[in-house]
Amino acid sequence: MNTVSAAEWEEARLRLLVKEKELTRARDALAAERRRMPWLAVEKPYEFEGPSGAVNLLDLFEGRRQLIVYRAFFDPGVEGFPDHACKGCSLVADQVAHVAHLNARDTSLAFVSRGGQPDIARMKARMGWTMPWYTIAGDFDVDFGVGEWHGTNAFIREGDQVFRTYFVNDRGDEAMGSTWSYLDITALGRQEEWEDSPEGYPQTPPYEWWNWHDAYEGAAPAGGCCSGS
Repeated sequence: MNTVSAAEWEEARLRLLVKEKELTRARDALAAERRRMPWLAVEKPYEFEGPSGAVNLLDLFEGRRQLIVYRAFFDPGVEGFPDHACKGCSLVADQVAHVAHLNARDTSLAFVSRGGQPDIARMKARMGWTMPWYTIAGDFDVDFGVGEWHGTNAFIREGDQVFRTYFVNDRGDEAMGSTWSYLDITALGRQEEWEDSPEGYPQTPPYEWWNWHDAYEGAAPAGGCCSGS
């Protein structure tokens, strides 16, 4: 144990803060590169099952411009099924922020797995999760690199044309869950004026758009959430 005076402790903290600021700026620069990633057109139709029946990939956007899809392993044959998703995917689900903040940035979040909708609804109620959660009915998991392991894909749409813009898996998924970590992997980013983004990208002043999760325009009442409830 290394004990020091208050002045020595503050000096050590400030030395570390220099490196932490460097890391923050590096993360911002990396996110700026993500916003300049090329877009890959999604030409194949992908089908899912939702609480109200069959849906496609475009439906998962729920009318918004961007979509983030986490492939969770709540599948027959996975440890814990049908009462639980896998422990790692459950840890990810536990740390997901309220999706209203993403929705306010024209971005939807969805979890997908191979478990059926009755099992998903029961598990979500037990675990207290409210994010939209769909059943994979086709080849989405295989085609997007999440057939055998979890991962997060980001998409954007121009009208009805969907594009894949980013993918992260393995330890990259550990950082997912906060509003900021999700927005930082999207093509449009946080959409705030301080960001280094391509010309023409939507941007507003920071803080100006922030709100209580039940106070955004069109937000679901507190305690409920959209189509995946």
